[in-house]
Amino acid sequence: MQQWKVLFTKELKESLRNYKWLWIPVVFVLLGITQPLTSYYFADIIEQFGALPEGAVVDIPPPTSAEVLAGTLGQFNQIGLLVLVLAFMGTVAAEKNDGTLIMVLAKPVAHFNYLTAKWVHVLVLAVSSFLLGYAAAVYYTFLLIGPISFSQVVTSALVYSLWLCFVMTLAVCLSALLNSSGLAAFATLATALILSIAGIYAPDLVKGSPGMLTVYSEQYLYAGEPEDGFWLGVILTAGLIFILMSATIYLFKNQEAGKNAG
Repeated sequence: MQQWKVLFTKELKESLRNYKWLWIPVVFVLLGITQPLTSYYFADIIEQFGALPEGAVVDIPPPTSAEVLAGTLGQFNQIGLLVLVLAFMGTVAAEKNDGTLIMVLAKPVAHFNYLTAKWVHVLVLAVSSFLLGYAAAVYYTFLLIGPISFSQVVTSALVYSLWLCFVMTLAVCLSALLNSSGLAAFATLATALILSIAGIYAPDLVKGSPGMLTVYSEQYLYAGEPEDGFWLGVILTAGLIFILMSATIYLFKNQEAGKNAG
């Protein structure tokens, strides 16, 4: 346990030194406040820059708080995920390529401790950044658009956090098993995109898919109650995260043992 704490602290200090604990939360906060601000001032923006005929009146019904927050989650699922995956695509792969990994594992360091310390650090930073950004979105939505049920906000945040944990777990696992940071990032983003598209266009076929969590989190904002397949998606995603990490630790250990034997 002491070894794990040392490794986790190392990851934390490195992220602080690289300002990841500053700029990633800032990106999410900016994304969070963008949706309520643009929704509130949308009619004014159209009038000013829309090149409308003289005398034309812009009559756009204001969005609901649920619509604004659902749009915010959509922003996080596009730009936010891209930022996170690119920020952490070299979590393990970069250390393989620069020789740091060999020095760390030679101490000796347990492969389980090495990978899980990195994994937990990535999840903590990713989820913390998301929650800060979402809190900013909720605050400005409440001020500019209107109130929304606290339970709906919290539940949607928890469900989306689980999806975020799945994607970042996949990113860490691929970074551990592949030598190329770019390939790990591409594979992670491609998988997330495919799962999200399947969740939007074929929800009945993929009710238990991790990609449905983004749909469930948005639907909960509208309905205030879980949709059909909600708990199946939550349970299967949590199970997949556990399986992914367990399999990666096993494969990574064998991969490094094979290199040492060679």
